[in-house]
Amino acid sequence: MVVIAHISDLHVSDSDFNEDIFLEAVDEINALNPDFIILTGDLTNKGYYKQFVRAKELLALFEHPLFIIPGNHDARNLGLETFEELIGELSWKLSKDDEFVVIGLNSALSDLNEGAIGKPQQLWLDHQLDECVINDLFSIVTLHHHIIPIPKTGRERNVLLDAGDILKTLVDHEVDMVLVGHKHVANVWRMNNTLIVNAGSIASKKLRGNDVNSYNIYNINDDSIDIILKRIGKEPILLGNYPKNS
Repeated sequence: MVVIAHISDLHVSDSDFNEDIFLEAVDEINALNPDFIILTGDLTNKGYYKQFVRAKELLALFEHPLFIIPGNHDARNLGLETFEELIGELSWKLSKDDEFVVIGLNSALSDLNEGAIGKPQQLWLDHQLDECVINDLFSIVTLHHHIIPIPKTGRERNVLLDAGDILKTLVDHEVDMVLVGHKHVANVWRMNNTLIVNAGSIASKKLRGNDVNSYNIYNINDDSIDIILKRIGKEPILLGNYPKNS
């Protein structure tokens, strides 16, 4: 079994970040002993250099491999340049045990809340997913912006501008899982054979209604996928058990 912790939307800042909640989540995830952790953007609230420095210090507390893509808040104030300097590549590919692939995409646009993948990155994605199909690999694609609307998030805004093209690529290649952040609400959609999973915010104070900070856990077994919502400090909730694509 492969265990993945999916975290998102820290919004490190003086005003919108709950450090105590974040540290509690770090303890929970380290005790979970996941194979790796995926962070789907918005490490910072405004992309300031000092916010990235603090985010890097805090993320170093995780004891397991951590893979990160930027969010729209990270792209403010030359934040994408700072991300590359302090955090790493904006997009990347991870392979594990010749069995599955995780592809990280940058959907953030400098100083814009809207996002886009863009044609060059989409062509690269197509090529990587073609190889997954040829080699019968379990495929995960992760990006910050949501690609289809999320319930209980109000009017639709700050969208992925090329969502239709990207969604078609994902569904045509029968990507197993798509991991998304951005909306601070946990949700699971299933479209054909693709699971599209949003994570809530792990440590931001910007929450809707009486929602609380959370992250997702994915247990990927030989024949099934468990999607678990973990509200910090509370018991885990099974959002669904889904058959794994053959």
